[in-house]
Amino acid sequence: MQKPDINKQLEIIKRGAVEIISEAELKVKLEDSIKNKRPLKVKAGFDPTVPDIHLGHTVLLRKLRQLQDLGHKVIFLIGDATALVGDPSGQSQTRKILTWDEVEKNAITYIKQVSKILRVDDPDVFERRHNSEWFSRRGFQEREFPPFTFEQFVELAQRCTVARLIERDDFQKRLKENKPLSFLELFYPLMQGYDSVKLESDIEVGGTDQKFNLLMGRDIQQAYGKPQQVIITMPLLEGTDGIQKMSKSYANFIAINENPNEMFGKIMSISDEMMLKYYTLLTDEDLEAVRKKHPKEAKLSLAENITRQYHGRDSAEKARGEFEGVFSKRGLPQDIPEYKTDGKQSIATILLNSRLVKSGNEARRLIKQGAVSLDNSKVRQENFVPIKGGVLKVGSRRFLKIIV
Repeated sequence: MQKPDINKQLEIIKRGAVEIISEAELKVKLEDSIKNKRPLKVKAGFDPTVPDIHLGHTVLLRKLRQLQDLGHKVIFLIGDATALVGDPSGQSQTRKILTWDEVEKNAITYIKQVSKILRVDDPDVFERRHNSEWFSRRGFQEREFPPFTFEQFVELAQRCTVARLIERDDFQKRLKENKPLSFLELFYPLMQGYDSVKLESDIEVGGTDQKFNLLMGRDIQQAYGKPQQVIITMPLLEGTDGIQKMSKSYANFIAINENPNEMFGKIMSISDEMMLKYYTLLTDEDLEAVRKKHPKEAKLSLAENITRQYHGRDSAEKARGEFEGVFSKRGLPQDIPEYKTDGKQSIATILLNSRLVKSGNEARRLIKQGAVSLDNSKVRQENFVPIKGGVLKVGSRRFLKIIV
């Protein structure tokens, strides 16, 4: 396939990106790629610390797909070794150390999920690697590299000073607050940089919170006599609360494997102010055309677009119809789960037993906030017993038919 010219490639690569270091170097690499008919190696590392990929992760994944479509090769690096350490970026305290079994279990789901975005079955544009190949004896039996030795550790450690490592804002903050900062966390950026040496990456893509680690990759490559990678930073996507970055830790995430109705409803819950950022980072829509739409129609189109990407056209259209039927026309979903009770259980107990909430505290909080209603009447008391049953509504998207 004929690659687009350099200016067109740059235009595509720059869309949505926060920073490219450096654009001049990227242009040279693209020129060399076209001249020598050699795809650039694009590295992206993912530490499998959690099993689910959410829309925040897809900001990076979509950029990788664009680079694939330009003919370049994505090196999808599963950081099964670095996941044991834990990326300290943006952390105010030391991360919990995971076990090998936890890491491996999480990693199993990754490729299946990213296949919804990346061309994982085309070896010309996709290669899967694990950094346990060079960092751990628990890596693959057939390995390209021998296990990491103490001599290699010494060689890597001397490539960077502690002063350079603690320049990081998050490390500085912890030191000022007298919070623990482990040696493992200090060593993490060097490990990520060493990944770039082993993979000989031309480009590395990551979130803005990864900038220090990405720059360390350039430094470590140079220290080992390798050409420096260009780094592309992508913005962090705020979650449904519109404040914190999307994260399972903040309970504001939208997983790409959520059911279509849940995904559609969560996207509709974001603020109008967040819409354009979601359009920019999560779709290929013409932004000028989006700006001309009524906010309500724009948000419906956004929710349908994103749901279609991960569940197909039919499911997206059905989710939109369901949403409009429930929320625009004040109707009810077609398939409401049922809960049978003896007429003696309280609303708080029903919420917990039906798994609409995760804890009794959450049930009490939602009732106190007025987020729970029975047949359109708000429930004010946690010990209220629905002796006649009815339709229970929690928030704006969760329903339960109580049968006595």
